[in-house]
Amino acid sequence: MGLISRIFGGAAATGALGQAVVDIAEVFTPNATGRMQAAQAAYIAALDEFGTEFQVVRPGAFDRFVNGLNRLPRPMLAFGTLGLFVYAMADPEGFARRMTGLNHVPEPLWWLLAAIVGFYFGAREAHYLRARPVAPAISAPADPAAPDTGNPALREWRQSRGGDGRQDRHKEPGRDR
Repeated sequence: MGLISRIFGGAAATGALGQAVVDIAEVFTPNATGRMQAAQAAYIAALDEFGTEFQVVRPGAFDRFVNGLNRLPRPMLAFGTLGLFVYAMADPEGFARRMTGLNHVPEPLWWLLAAIVGFYFGAREAHYLRARPVAPAISAPADPAAPDTGNPALREWRQSRGGDGRQDRHKEPGRDR
């Protein structure tokens, strides 16, 4: 240690040299902590910006009307399908005439209807998929270097395995690497 301090001129000079090495290293490899702090600040700024859009206290009559209309398509499709079954049982001849009329609808119109319905429900599903809550992260396994828990049976078991009971899990039994 004395040789290094004589070469670099003492503890202050050694500290300055170390800081210079860190500064040069950050030119080639960005500071991970600084990058994470910048990303967090950008994320918070984006959340604040988007959050101002939803600070409306009470929607007006038009907003409530449109929200009500947006809730109608799924029940109407479900009840309409059930209504077709009732209509088929109540008036089979009239139902057959109307279903024959559907045979005359051109195929591109069916494709257009399928695209409209598919995009409506697909966009709705994508909205709920993006807005779902994030599951909590799975906790890491217990640290093998954990302090003694005060369990005498565990202490005895560790001692019987040769010391504190910890082994290198990556070694194969009977092989020294």
